[in-house]
Amino acid sequence: MKNFFFLEGAYLILGGIILLITLFVGTRPFMSKGAAKRGLLWVSLVLAVFIGAHYKMTSNRMEAVKAAFEKDQPIICESRMLRKVAQSVNIQKSKEWSLEGDNFVSPNYSRPFFSARCIVE
Repeated sequence: MKNFFFLEGAYLILGGIILLITLFVGTRPFMSKGAAKRGLLWVSLVLAVFIGAHYKMTSNRMEAVKAAFEKDQPIICESRMLRKVAQSVNIQKSKEWSLEGDNFVSPNYSRPFFSARCIVE
């Protein structure tokens, strides 16, 4: 749960904007009485389900990546440093990589790679 706001922060902000739009549209004169309340209820429910499902899938993938790393299986991580040439980096425990918290670090790279942006090969 400690990573929830870090992983889902952007989606929570977008969800808040969507709720504000729902409130604005639901309070217009052409809408029926109680539309804002019903709209906010259903939109909140849908957003909560989608954001919760996304968090669950992301945290499960992070755990699978960490478990595979401990078994020295190859991991593919998204590289945002060089977008034109190498868009991914292969990570393996036997190739001088280590896991510090949720980040993969290596003395050969200047920046860490977050495990949420990785998959097991």
